[in-house]
Amino acid sequence: MSSSHDAVVVGGGHNGLTAAAYLARTGRSVLLLERSPALGGATVSAEAFPGTGARLSRYSYLVSLLPRRIATDLSLSLSLARRRYSSYTPSAGSTAGLLIDHGDPSATAASFAAVGAAADAPRWEAFYARVEELARAVWPTVTEPLLRRREMAHRIGDPGLVRDFLERPLGEVVEAAVADDLVRGVILTDGLISTFADPHSAHLRHNICFLYHVIGGGTGDWDVPVGGMGEVSGQLERAARTAGADLRTGATVTSLEEGAVTWQDAEGMTHRATARHVLWAAAPSVLDEVAGKRGAAQERVEGSQVKVNLLLSRLPRLRDTGVAPEAAFGGTFHVHETYTQLRQAYAAAEAGVVPDPLPAEIYCHTLTDPTILSPRLRAEHPQAQTMTVFTLQTPDRLLDGRGADARDDLQRRVLDSLSSVLAEPLEDVVLSGPDGRPCIETRTTRDLQDSLAMPGGNIFHAPLDWPWADDDDPLDTPARRWGVDTAYPGVLLAGAGSRRGGGVSALGGYHAARALLETEG
Repeated sequence: MSSSHDAVVVGGGHNGLTAAAYLARTGRSVLLLERSPALGGATVSAEAFPGTGARLSRYSYLVSLLPRRIATDLSLSLSLARRRYSSYTPSAGSTAGLLIDHGDPSATAASFAAVGAAADAPRWEAFYARVEELARAVWPTVTEPLLRRREMAHRIGDPGLVRDFLERPLGEVVEAAVADDLVRGVILTDGLISTFADPHSAHLRHNICFLYHVIGGGTGDWDVPVGGMGEVSGQLERAARTAGADLRTGATVTSLEEGAVTWQDAEGMTHRATARHVLWAAAPSVLDEVAGKRGAAQERVEGSQVKVNLLLSRLPRLRDTGVAPEAAFGGTFHVHETYTQLRQAYAAAEAGVVPDPLPAEIYCHTLTDPTILSPRLRAEHPQAQTMTVFTLQTPDRLLDGRGADARDDLQRRVLDSLSSVLAEPLEDVVLSGPDGRPCIETRTTRDLQDSLAMPGGNIFHAPLDWPWADDDDPLDTPARRWGVDTAYPGVLLAGAGSRRGGGVSALGGYHAARALLETEG
């Protein structure tokens, strides 16, 4: 069967839906193809534990990089809740911990003193004042065509900011900014989300990752999507459908040539869709495979995380009796993430050994938004909470050559790592589902590769790049000016693998749509 369209969008995650919505709103004929049975990609909510009544944000879980402009343009009715607490980090060898409380600066200062880092409190404030200055300069540019590096440096204005965050390894900057090992680790973590790096790595990918994690909204705040991450993709799906886009699921693209896409539906029937433009909202390396031009010498693409979802009967008790669990778990709870521990974990993984203990971060959606729990679940378990764990310095390569028990082993290591900083074993507060099984779901990089077609489980689809062009980059076409160009005529990148597409931002789809509209005048 054949069909003809103005544009075909490949990939039905939040970026693909964004591109489809923008283009369909202009009256263009848009066909979107998603290989999974449902739309949303990594921005979905799901009842991971059937019969419990808890709809978790299964993969991605927080929002920082989604511009207000996109939400306004597409009339998204999306509610984002701000968290009062930024983070809590237990101090090794004591019962104290560092609590960063946005609502009480004096409590934060006292917490620095409690972990023996009183001198770092003003240094922390000074460091993040610089970061905010950087964010205010960079953030407004993400919805516009790419600036060149020299133009961005001029916009930032402060040569010291440019040197420290764009040119020096993040580790050097952190070491110069604060002295305490725990405080240094808290800062460094934003540069290691699914990014495998030593603080002094010369490639600066941790600097790029850090930048994306601190510029959102010009403040760097990470918000909770009320109703779960599925609300983000759900709103975008409604925008695309309302605009008239044809959204197909169970549609697997099998080949790509200039002006045409061949795909199979869920019943195995082959279809051919012709279009002036193809917007590729899947991983760039998958595009190469489908186009038959994947090079054998390409750099390995890999993520660096294990994600564990849990449903708890209540929050676990802390060793630190001076901090309420609701506060400690109300932001990001850091586990074994001192600066030294993060470096040791990198060295272990680089040598092919799973870090022990595993550095990890905990997030509890329900402390900010309890609506993802059903009324029945809340009635039966009034203190129930969801918990999401995200490990650092655990690259996909650690799964090479490991058998079917690799996931169970990693899950065990994650639970042991968490329990080691709590006043009780985490398993003691894990709920069991109707089938009697503990409500624990572990997703490795290989699981993401298999279920979401993310090569190596990389949540960014490819290594992140700076959100500007090099001074000598050609910017002679709309695709290049918007950072969505490919080696294939008529094909634009529209996903996380575009230059500024990482994270739950919708920027990949937005930029591709803008480039197409500019191309056609």
